[in-house]
Amino acid sequence: MPASPAPARPRDRSAAPARPGASLSRRALTVLGALLAALLCALGAGASPAAAHAALTGTDPAKDAVLQRAPERVTLTFSEGVLLSDDSVRVLDPRGERVDDGKPAHVAGKSSTATVGLRSGLPEGTFTVAWQAVSEDSHPVGGAFTFSIGAPSKTSVVLPSAEPDGTVSALYGIARYAAYGGFVLLVGGCVFAGHCHANRGVRRVAATGWGTLFGATVALLLLRGPYTSSGRGLGAAFDLGLLRDVLDTKPGTALLCRLLLLAAAAVCVAVLFGSYAPAGDARARGAAGRPARPARGGGRAPVAGPALAGRTDLAWSVGVGGALVAGGLAATWALAEHASVGIQRALAVPVDIVHLLAVAVWLGGLTALLVALRTEARLPRLAVRRFSRLAFGSVVALVATGLYQSWRQVGSWHALTDTEYGRWLLVKVGLVVLLVGVAGLSRRWTSQLDTARDTTRDTASATRGAATKPKAEAQAKTASEARPEAEPEPRSEPGAAAKAGAKTGGKAKAKTGAKTGGKTKTGAKTGSKAADGGARAAQLARQRAAVSAARTRRERDADPTRSGLRRSVAVETGVAVVLLAVTTVLTGTQPGRAETEQEAAGQSVTTGPVSLSIPYNTGARNGRGTAEVTLDPGRSGDNTFHAYLTNPAGKPADIPELKASLTLRERGIGPLGVSLNRVSAGHWSATGVQLPMPGDWQLSLTVRTSDIDQVTETDTLKVGP
Repeated sequence: MPASPAPARPRDRSAAPARPGASLSRRALTVLGALLAALLCALGAGASPAAAHAALTGTDPAKDAVLQRAPERVTLTFSEGVLLSDDSVRVLDPRGERVDDGKPAHVAGKSSTATVGLRSGLPEGTFTVAWQAVSEDSHPVGGAFTFSIGAPSKTSVVLPSAEPDGTVSALYGIARYAAYGGFVLLVGGCVFAGHCHANRGVRRVAATGWGTLFGATVALLLLRGPYTSSGRGLGAAFDLGLLRDVLDTKPGTALLCRLLLLAAAAVCVAVLFGSYAPAGDARARGAAGRPARPARGGGRAPVAGPALAGRTDLAWSVGVGGALVAGGLAATWALAEHASVGIQRALAVPVDIVHLLAVAVWLGGLTALLVALRTEARLPRLAVRRFSRLAFGSVVALVATGLYQSWRQVGSWHALTDTEYGRWLLVKVGLVVLLVGVAGLSRRWTSQLDTARDTTRDTASATRGAATKPKAEAQAKTASEARPEAEPEPRSEPGAAAKAGAKTGGKAKAKTGAKTGGKTKTGAKTGSKAADGGARAAQLARQRAAVSAARTRRERDADPTRSGLRRSVAVETGVAVVLLAVTTVLTGTQPGRAETEQEAAGQSVTTGPVSLSIPYNTGARNGRGTAEVTLDPGRSGDNTFHAYLTNPAGKPADIPELKASLTLRERGIGPLGVSLNRVSAGHWSATGVQLPMPGDWQLSLTVRTSDIDQVTETDTLKVGP
């Protein structure tokens, strides 16, 4: 007869009154979540799709220059090193046909230059130079400019956009964010498991980080080709030729090395978490050196510690190997992005590696701590203490390396507010300060864990002691009432068993054939009952799991100290997510130092001749025309001055006199006269024109077409250093 179910215990809803602080914390979390969401939207809207890190600072021939003879080659100068391909520099004639030799190269081995040779016998007209390259910090750059031979002309060249395909750019940006997030979860989760505490949730954090980083790296490797090649769509991601070209570059090599290191990381993760036994497996827990979980129904959680606890030799091996792998993963960013270009590269690369590892240990460990707090009712206080010390060391390393990186990338105080990189850096600093403040609150909750644990233990012991005796008495009484009275057993006669056996054997032999057919029905009934029993067992298992989870949640939420710690860690994690997003934006933004230097040098400062086209009109009958002025090489020091005058019909204009002077008004230099000599009809020149310094020089050109008709025109010549 089935036993009647035990009566359900009524829930005491008055046992846990609502605390005002809890509702206030929930409101604060809601407000903070809204602010973080708004900031994330600002991140997506404010980040440029392809920030140019290598800026074009000079060209030869100069932009819009008009040359009298065809140059032998075109040379470009950048603010930092660039990676070149066969199509990095293309020169197109007025009809849109290529006139370069298709072999771009660096000048004298300088990675910040690009040059390409031109064919001989170029016609007159306007030529277009289209360039596209990849800066040393892995970002694509591109642009175009024109120059003319003889005189400007119409051109049929239509250049494609230098920006990558919109879909490719969006997917590439998502993969970059995912790669940073996966690295943080992988490193932080493994460090937390090895040093603080290991359970199923922490293992999932590390495994999620590994999978995310692996998938993002594969996506970056496939998308790298179309991302750095304008006009290539998403289908080019599976172009094997383009993939081979990507692997020949520094960013492609870094991504390939990251995949190889992830294979080694998978081994470290497997060894690290392979010794952690799942909850309830007593034999595995004993083998791993941890006490087994009590039988279901006990209120206490397992006393689990760091992974590989008690196995010092294996722990040291995994620790050293994991540290090398983590450092190698961080180096795949440091050697391919900002740290690999600019000043003090030998120091900047290791500093950047330490910075990335500190971020991963802090933010990834914070995520693992939050998961552990949510999945365990009684997370050991020692685990929280260990992570608190670990986080403090990470913050110290983060601040020290961050100060150096800020100085190196920004360079000046005004660049903090005048450049995009500086403004994002200020946002990052504010988030770090906020995160440290919230971490201070978490440390206060951590310091209260001892007192709260002792109080909770005493209360629970008193409650169990008061309830044990009445409960035991009630159980004993119920058992005695339900026991039936003993009945005397029947007496057996000698030989009765033998007779019964003989009769049974005879009946069995006689009815064997008759019972054979009935066994099939009996088997079917037995199978049906077994299936029903299996379904019932599964349902009971699910019910027990739900009850266990509910019990764990009640125990977790009943501890106000751990609830407060969990909420503060949740806020920390939310701020950390935005901080990581801002850090990713910074890696895709041109550093403030480079932007400032680019503005100081001026986009139009060139390494070739500086040319101007100055129209004039003296008012006489034949007093209209145009003067094409060229200053070669257009730098401070010795220069050659040429002036070509043409009438409205485009023929040389022969005039009786031409004068010129140069003035640098901002420095109070000049006017410096230019001694012009008539070379031929419409052509005047001067050699040895000395300009003491670079800057915007004002050119005054006086044209006299008769004894009484003359005019003075002015324009600006930008002279480089």
